[in-house]
Amino acid sequence: MSRVAIIGAGPSGLAMLRAFEAARQAGAEIPELVCYEKQTDWGGQWNYSWRTGLDGYGEPVPSSMYRNLWSNGPKEGLEFADYSFDEHFGRPVSSYPPREVLWDYIAGRVEKSDVRKYIRFETAVRWVSYDADTEQFSVTSQTLPTAADSTETFDYVVVASGHFSYPNFPTFAGIETFPGMLTHAHDFRGAEGLKDQDVLVIGSSYSAEDIGSQAYKMGARSVTASYRTQPMGYQWPDGFSERPGIERFDGNTVHFIDGSTKDVDAVIVCTGYLHKYAYLPEDLGLRSPNNVYPDGLYRGVVWNDNPKLFYVGAQDQWFTFNMFDAQAWYVRDLILGRSAMPDRSERDASIAEWRKRFVALADAADEIRFQGDYVQDLVNLTDYPQFDVDGVVEIFLAWKNDKAADIMGYRDYTYTSVMTGTRSIPHHTRWMDELDDSLERYLQTSG
Repeated sequence: MSRVAIIGAGPSGLAMLRAFEAARQAGAEIPELVCYEKQTDWGGQWNYSWRTGLDGYGEPVPSSMYRNLWSNGPKEGLEFADYSFDEHFGRPVSSYPPREVLWDYIAGRVEKSDVRKYIRFETAVRWVSYDADTEQFSVTSQTLPTAADSTETFDYVVVASGHFSYPNFPTFAGIETFPGMLTHAHDFRGAEGLKDQDVLVIGSSYSAEDIGSQAYKMGARSVTASYRTQPMGYQWPDGFSERPGIERFDGNTVHFIDGSTKDVDAVIVCTGYLHKYAYLPEDLGLRSPNNVYPDGLYRGVVWNDNPKLFYVGAQDQWFTFNMFDAQAWYVRDLILGRSAMPDRSERDASIAEWRKRFVALADAADEIRFQGDYVQDLVNLTDYPQFDVDGVVEIFLAWKNDKAADIMGYRDYTYTSVMTGTRSIPHHTRWMDELDDSLERYLQTSG
C-alpha cells in the first residue's frame, strides 16, 4: 500500500483528507494517510490564537486570524458542494459570518467524515527530501510536546500548509523612529485598542481594507490607508482617507510622496505574505508571487519538476473552500490512478496555455472568471459534485459591485446559494453595530 503525507490540516489539507475519505466510503482502497498539523486543532487560518510571534513550543505562530474577523466574501462563494450551510445550521443564515461560525462549518463537515484519525496534531514537519532512486520522500517531523523527532518515507507528499503565515514586511525610511504601535497584519489580533487613535494601514488589498474598516468600526479617531500603486478607491466614510506611498517616518509624523503628512499613533503593515515553505528544499519549494496561476504547477496542483509532489491551495484565491475541494479530488484521483499523469511535454504545454491566459487578465473581474474556469476544469475531471460555477462567479462579481457601492455596509447584503437555492437572511444586527462575533450571538434569531 502506498503512503501519502499531507502537510497541514487547514481547509486545503482537510479537503485532501475528505477527498480520500469520500473514495474510501464509496468502496475504494486508499493509501495510508498521515496528516501533519503543528496546531492543536484543525482549521488552519480559521483558528484564532492570542499568541503572536512564537507559540508555547517556540514555533512561529502560523495563523493570521484576529478576534473581530468576519468573512469579507459571501459564504455562497465558498460553500462546499457536498455539505451546505443549510445542512450544517438547519436554517438560513447571513451571507457574511464571523470567524467562529465559519470554523464551525468547516469542522462540521470533517467531523461527519471521521478524518481526525489521520491527523497528528502538535507535530511540525522539519524537512522533506526526495530520493530519485527509491522514488520516495523522507519526511522528518517533530512531536512538539515531547520534542521527539522521527523520519518516515512516503510515496507522495501534498503541501497544504497555506501561504499566509510568512509576512512580507518591507522597510521604510525612519521607521525606527516611530514610537507607537507597529505591527504586521499577521500579528494583528484586534482593533479594540485602536479606539480614539489615529491609525495608518499600509497596503491597498484585503488586509488593509478589512483591518482599516475594523479600526474605524471600533472607534479609531481616523484611519489612513497608504497605497503603493493605486488606491482602493472605495467611498470611505468621514475620518477614513487614502494617501499615496510613504517617503519616510519622523517620529509620529508620516511623510507621503505627495508632500502631505499625517501624525499617527499606530501603524499596521498590510503588505501581504511570502510563498515560503521552510521544510522544502529548493528543488521542491514553490517560489512565486501571490497570483491566481503560479508558474511550475500543472493544473495548479502538480509540482511539474516532480509530479509526486502536490500543492493544494497555493494560488491567490477568489474561490476558496470549494476550489480546494476540486483540487483535492483531482490530486486524489492522480494518486489513486483514476486519472493518468500526463508526460512532461503535455504538462508543459498545459502550464503555458493557462499562463498565457493568466498574463492577459486585465482586472479583478477577469481573475474571477479565470478562476471559475479553472475550478470547472478540475470538477469536470473527477466525481466531485457538479455545481453552478458560473453562478458562483456571478456572486463574486455582484460582491465586488456591492463593496464598491457600500464598503462599510456590504456585509449586510444577502445572496442566494447555488447549492441549495436558499436566499440568505440578513444578520439580526448591522455589521457596523455588531460587536459580538461569537457563534452563540450570531445564531440568535433577533438582536
